[in-house]
Amino acid sequence: MRPAIASISLENLAHNYHVLCEKSGNAEVMAVVKANAYGHGISLIAPCLYEQACRSFAVTDAKEGVQLRQLLGKDVQITLLSGVFDGEDAKLSVQYHLTPVLTEIWQAECLQKEGFESSIWLKVDTGMNRLGCMDWQALKQKCEQFNIDVMGIMSHLACADTPDHPLNQQQLQIFQTMVSGLPQGMRASLLNSAGIAAMSEACFDVVRPGLALYGIEPMENKSMGLKPVMTLKARVMQIRDVLQGESISYGASYIVDAAMKVAVVSMGYGDGLPRDLSNQGAAFHGQDKLPMIGRVCMDYCLLDCSDSGIQAGEEVMFWGERHTVSCVAQELNTIPYTLTTGIQPRVKREKA
Repeated sequence: MRPAIASISLENLAHNYHVLCEKSGNAEVMAVVKANAYGHGISLIAPCLYEQACRSFAVTDAKEGVQLRQLLGKDVQITLLSGVFDGEDAKLSVQYHLTPVLTEIWQAECLQKEGFESSIWLKVDTGMNRLGCMDWQALKQKCEQFNIDVMGIMSHLACADTPDHPLNQQQLQIFQTMVSGLPQGMRASLLNSAGIAAMSEACFDVVRPGLALYGIEPMENKSMGLKPVMTLKARVMQIRDVLQGESISYGASYIVDAAMKVAVVSMGYGDGLPRDLSNQGAAFHGQDKLPMIGRVCMDYCLLDCSDSGIQAGEEVMFWGERHTVSCVAQELNTIPYTLTTGIQPRVKREKA
């Protein structure tokens, strides 16, 4: 088997879940495991969270919902954050007892046509101007006409990772006004990972952490004590001696200025290692930092290992406990989400 591995620490995942439960007070934690658990592998992540007594999960759509239902069985609630897209999604929602989040009347009509008489959430827009009901009261009324139970309303913060941004308080005030008139028993949900860190006073009834579950701090200057869940690593295939003046990898973008040893590693952009790390990234072997030289290839990258005793067959680490995925994201001027969700299926997810 190709030695490109995402090693998943379920111990750290459990730690992060309990940190979030503690910080959320009496609110229920709805664990967001969409996009293959943010690239970590839903078949590892979801059962571990279930073992920690998590009974509320969120995914993107019905296809992900079916996969999760088959993994976890009947006694969990599975919320579809994007609701339903068509009649087929509505059928799956009925068959697999899924809980869609609705923003449009036509979605309610799709559900009603398929005989859906279970519970849904309504999503309201409070300032992000993405998905949200234009008239949530009208949608609520339509659902009630169809014998569809509206269990609550949710919204989403646009700038939670920037705590001082005025939009946070504007959205909170709008949402508070909406929920103040809710019938008894209806629930409210506003906060994501960054919201829990920045605005824990606004947890309402349900919080929806995603990124923080996986040990990625949503705000640099306000650590929650999370632990990284994924360690991305690969094996050295070959150690090469390269002479002064020779070039490395495609395009000859790196010219060797002194004789060096080069490690050829089984991890490339076909695995999800960003090509933008070419000539600027690094990997780690024990305490040694090995600069990435030349262009990242589809299946390989190359490291300067002149000052390391690393041998063929040993592993290097691209991100994990020592060098977090957030650090790599900063180097690339991107966000951690793009890195973990970019790890391809051919990279094996395995328990640490």
